[in-house]
Amino acid sequence: MSTHDLEDMGCGTSSSTKDRKSEKVLKAALVIQNWYRGYSARLKARQRYALTIFQSIEYADEQGQLQLSNFFSFMLENYTQIHKKDPELLARLFGSTLQDYKDRQDYVSHIDVPDSYHGPRLQFPLTFTDIDLLVEAFKQQQILHAHYVLEVLFETKKVLKQMPNFTHVKTSPSKELTICGDLHGKLDDLFLIFYKNGLPSGSNTYIFNGDFVDRGKHSIEILMILFVSFLVYPNDLHLNRGNHEDFMMNLRYGFTKEILHKYKIHGKKILQILEDVYTWLPIGTIIDSEILVIHGGISESTDLNLLHRIERNKVIDILWSDPRGKRGCYPNTSRGGGCYFGPDITSKVLNKYQLKMLIRSHECKPEGYEICHDGKVVTVFSASNYYEEGSNRGAYIKLCSGMNLRFFQYQVTKATCLRPLYQRVNTIESSAIRILKERMISRKTDLIHAFQLQDRSKSGKLPMGQWAFSMENVLGLNLPWRSLSPHLVTTDKSGNINYMSSFEDIHIQKPVKEAQSTLIETLYRYRSDLQIIFNIIDSDHSGLISMEEFRAMWKLFNSHYSIHIDDFQIDDLAERMDLNKDGSIDFNEFLKAFYVVHKLDNVNKSDSKLA
Repeated sequence: MSTHDLEDMGCGTSSSTKDRKSEKVLKAALVIQNWYRGYSARLKARQRYALTIFQSIEYADEQGQLQLSNFFSFMLENYTQIHKKDPELLARLFGSTLQDYKDRQDYVSHIDVPDSYHGPRLQFPLTFTDIDLLVEAFKQQQILHAHYVLEVLFETKKVLKQMPNFTHVKTSPSKELTICGDLHGKLDDLFLIFYKNGLPSGSNTYIFNGDFVDRGKHSIEILMILFVSFLVYPNDLHLNRGNHEDFMMNLRYGFTKEILHKYKIHGKKILQILEDVYTWLPIGTIIDSEILVIHGGISESTDLNLLHRIERNKVIDILWSDPRGKRGCYPNTSRGGGCYFGPDITSKVLNKYQLKMLIRSHECKPEGYEICHDGKVVTVFSASNYYEEGSNRGAYIKLCSGMNLRFFQYQVTKATCLRPLYQRVNTIESSAIRILKERMISRKTDLIHAFQLQDRSKSGKLPMGQWAFSMENVLGLNLPWRSLSPHLVTTDKSGNINYMSSFEDIHIQKPVKEAQSTLIETLYRYRSDLQIIFNIIDSDHSGLISMEEFRAMWKLFNSHYSIHIDDFQIDDLAERMDLNKDGSIDFNEFLKAFYVVHKLDNVNKSDSKLA
């Protein structure tokens, strides 16, 4: 019997059968591949929405910070009562000029380093050994003694004062240069950069492009490593100023608190000198007369010739501005400072000064870097996990003359292996929705009013479009509300939104039950601003201010911020805040009493207890 006969009887496998099986396998593989692509795309979209929430709220807070700065100017013009009582108020608001101190010896010589101190001991003049010593000590969570911190700051200021507003750097095919973006107190990112790329040296040049401090817990350690490296290699390590190298920003975003916690005795002196050091940091760096490196961006009025001569602390635009795809130059309404600049502005400014590229930082990017404006603008951001663990990669750039930019990405993780993408996205998304809901509850009264204006039938429901319009009109966060709605509200079968469901699982804890909701929401919304203001007024750092100071300050705050709270409510609240009736208010403890309660947290706690 032939092979052909066996195949006809089913005893063999024909080529057509093999083809059909192969076709089925291929189809199955394509189905799985398409499903996975769709699944990954949905996860990436969720991650992108979460990052958009984080970024929108971050920029709204920065807008509030600039408003607070304006308030201090307003206060100094109007708050004569406290100014007369406290003539040092101006210095505490805008930083000390150090005129009260003759020289560095007034600070340093009176601070002894005891034998019991086991941290790093720096030897002046500094050498490469001191850089290595600091890095290893900080890896062991050691604290550098205040004596050395002050020495480093004074020496850094001395060298910076000799430098121009813009540093000019040359590369060659044999000498690369590394550019790092925002670090924001994330010391592990700096360690990882040095591990991958080497410590600064005469043959390993670095530019650190601002925002070294705030948000993270190790800003002073980063500053000390960078400043010591700069003092050892002033021609090979370059520091540009960012918008967070600023006294007022540090008050809100954590660096001031970090210093006062780590240096309880000498922290105030350190902060005073730091403010002076900030003002001497260069504005930017120009590489090979072709690449401009600045922290933020440019505007249509950017004049590099003027910026080479201007006082360094007067350069708001280039510290705050962001690129956008839209042509032109228009106010940066998200941050409240600087501008948005389009590709036409980039081309105009670069062409005017015979430059080829702008490298900037200032914005967190999911991949650690981003290229826009036809390759003429590059953003680099070096703080990985900026908003939440897994939220973004960090990156740095390497370049040399005649070669394309090379990008190096990384992500610090404490786990032995990176969690699956869906777990990371779930964590990021939950955290983002949580802070968004806290933003919503702080404007609950205003949101309900906006919803009810749209809800003419008083049904408690709104079409999606009207709900989204009301959310954006009140919160002003420029978010994709339709896409986010499943996380924030419930809908009926017709797709209408039950707008009160926004507040079902969250509320603000009232420290004073009798206080009106509008007042409680206002105090919660402005609690960071109020804490900064009251801490500055509190000259003896007792945590207490008088009832009169509280009332006078609130009336000015109320006026400047256009907050519609009746004086009698504040008077009544002040009386209740004075718990022991001694005429003083412990404002820090009081403001801590305003916090958001997430009902889901309580459910989870109950579940864990039952488990």
